Amino acid sequence: MKKGHIAIATGLGLALGALVIFIGSMVVSAQQQERGVVGRTYKESKPQWETPVQAPAGAPNVIYLVLDDVGFAQLGSYGSEIKTPNLDKLAAGGLRYANFHTTALCSPSRAALLTGDNHHSNHLGIITEYATGYPGYDGRMPRNQGTLAEILKPAGYSTFYVGKWHQTPADETSNAGPFDRWPLGMGFERFYGFIGGETNQWFPHLSEDNRNIEAPLRPGYHLTEDLTDHAIQFVAQQKQVTPDKPFFLNLAYGAAHAPLHAPKKYIDMYRGKFDKGWDIVRQETLERQKQMGIVPANTVLPPRNDDIKAWDALTDDERRLYARLQEVFAGFLTHADENIGRLISFLASHGLMENTLFIVVSDNGASQEGRLTGSFNESLYFNEVPENMALNLKLIDEMGGPMTYPHYPMGWAMAGNTPFKRYKQNTHAGGNTDPFIVHWPKGIKEKGAIRTQYHHLIDVTPTVLEAIGLKQPRTINGVEQRPFDGGGMLYSFNEAKAPSRHETQYFEMIGHRALYHKGWKAVAYHERGTDFDQDKWELYHVDEDFSESNDLAAKEPAKLRDLIERWWTEAGKYNVLPLDDRGTARALEQPRNIRPRTTVTLLPGMPTAPGGTALNVRNRSHSITAEVDIPSSGTQGVLLSLGGRFAGYSLYVQQNRLHYAYNFLGLERFIISASEPLPSGASKLRMEFTSTGRGQGSVKLFVNDKIVGEGLVPRTVPMTYGLSEGVTAGRDPGTPVTESYQSPFAFTGNLKKVVMELTPDPAGNKRN
Repeated sequence: MKKGHIAIATGLGLALGALVIFIGSMVVSAQQQERGVVGRTYKESKPQWETPVQAPAGAPNVIYLVLDDVGFAQLGSYGSEIKTPNLDKLAAGGLRYANFHTTALCSPSRAALLTGDNHHSNHLGIITEYATGYPGYDGRMPRNQGTLAEILKPAGYSTFYVGKWHQTPADETSNAGPFDRWPLGMGFERFYGFIGGETNQWFPHLSEDNRNIEAPLRPGYHLTEDLTDHAIQFVAQQKQVTPDKPFFLNLAYGAAHAPLHAPKKYIDMYRGKFDKGWDIVRQETLERQKQMGIVPANTVLPPRNDDIKAWDALTDDERRLYARLQEVFAGFLTHADENIGRLISFLASHGLMENTLFIVVSDNGASQEGRLTGSFNESLYFNEVPENMALNLKLIDEMGGPMTYPHYPMGWAMAGNTPFKRYKQNTHAGGNTDPFIVHWPKGIKEKGAIRTQYHHLIDVTPTVLEAIGLKQPRTINGVEQRPFDGGGMLYSFNEAKAPSRHETQYFEMIGHRALYHKGWKAVAYHERGTDFDQDKWELYHVDEDFSESNDLAAKEPAKLRDLIERWWTEAGKYNVLPLDDRGTARALEQPRNIRPRTTVTLLPGMPTAPGGTALNVRNRSHSITAEVDIPSSGTQGVLLSLGGRFAGYSLYVQQNRLHYAYNFLGLERFIISASEPLPSGASKLRMEFTSTGRGQGSVKLFVNDKIVGEGLVPRTVPMTYGLSEGVTAGRDPGTPVTESYQSPFAFTGNLKKVVMELTPDPAGNKRN
């Protein structure tokens, strides 16, 4: 008899003939009871039920609460004057870690957190949009490094992911999939949030489970509130049916990553609070940190980062603008904290806080991506386009609202990383030293204490398994697992003076490098485009010099050489090579990873496709053709849109005439309009863009092959239209590409399809 078949004994007497044995049921969980028997009737039979897998007795619920771009000194419990009372409450009832480290960038940190492995081991040495074809950077997380969700789900946990994911390859983020590296493909049972690295908090690009969806359209909508609602719903829905089953919730807010969006009342509560400037804020923050004991009493405040001006040296307009942008950031963070309070209240009201292992962390230090001046539109940074100070000032009262997509200046990021140097993306402490709070009343004896042991994101998942009483599985879904790169932190929960067990940790981010080893750190800041061999390495005895202020490279050359050599050893071990100092330019390689296409057809009524999966027409000659039926009464609406208010283009009909709008990063809008109305009946409406050189082109509009309009687009987006809004046929569902219409401005005629097609560029044309 073969496994899985029913064996019927015949000819051996009535008793044997009446038995049917479930041989296939022999492959069952160890928790299952004895096998069932099937006879001629139920009276001679014995049922068999599969016993659900049970988590270990007393296993805690687990919450990873991941903040975004929040620096070491931006929570109240870490010395900030920004109001974060609910996070501070968790700190007061648990532990604060003062020596905790991340990778200095979002996708890499999130992968390290979930897997317990270094970011280059995870193939995420850089964000997914900048993936290159090397093992440490291809953006394809390997199956031999399973996520915590993949471990906990078969161990009896419910698993939920809410918020920012940013671990799916850029070419796999559409509704066409594949979905292997979406949350549901990596161990989570429910997902609600956004797949990419950032999104508009007022008009987000959202996904649910394995599909992209339209954002809710309701007055006053804000993504942080929506994410909190879904986190509560997921837990509530599970607990009302299986109250004894523990859950793992990964809640990753967009706060406080740009765009800095917050309801106005939260921004206004900080009006005037930051007029004193970043220099004074740094000093005051350090004093509070010393009083709290979150930094050693002898900590030195380093000089301002060499790219930051003294606050007193700024103009009146600069101080007014920069203070307002910090008010926006603070309001965004306080608004997020208030929503965290809603989650905590829900958990507490259902008796779930006592045995919930609640972990709070940021993915990297405060962000330098607002550059020196801050911006009304963060997309300028990713396109390497200079800021427009006049426009920033003009929009000062709109900052944080739906008419802006703002970021604050680097000077505030410096203050947010007090007492450290540099920022997100860098391997100095400002880039990778972050708040880390653990709250677990059942497992932590000393409430409100501070821990100083050295730890890294790769230590968190091993810690959770240790707290639950589980070991790393040998295989996940049939794939043999490599041992964690990290080690547990549980030893430090109730042993304040226990020595650090994490003795060595490498860092690399966009060419910047560092190596920590037994209380010493070597670090090299890399100037983009320069020879890596010419980098100046610094040396700090961080056990005694917490803020990396006293460079000992000249005094301790042997120690420095040792750490540099160790860095190269770690680099070879963890897929760090080849070194690559390109930032946004790496995105230009993405089309090589995507299936080559010259034509794509879009249908009305379909969800918005992420911009990264759209046909890449950036600075390429191309056409957009819409097949329509126009009623005799005329029509209006969008035929195709990509992007929105802060960069993009739209082909649309208004006042029964065809128009094409090109939005250059919110700085300029170029509109080409038809000279005559549309005819009724079946028609083909076409836009042809011809690249006429680097970053410019000409446009012609056609109705049934007749030219009805033409004009120039003298400036085109160099690299990216942004991550927030994708491509849609038949409407403009997010923010409008042009303010000449209001979204969604759906097409009122009969739109059959829209075809985008690449066309040959003129001979000798230089596109990039």
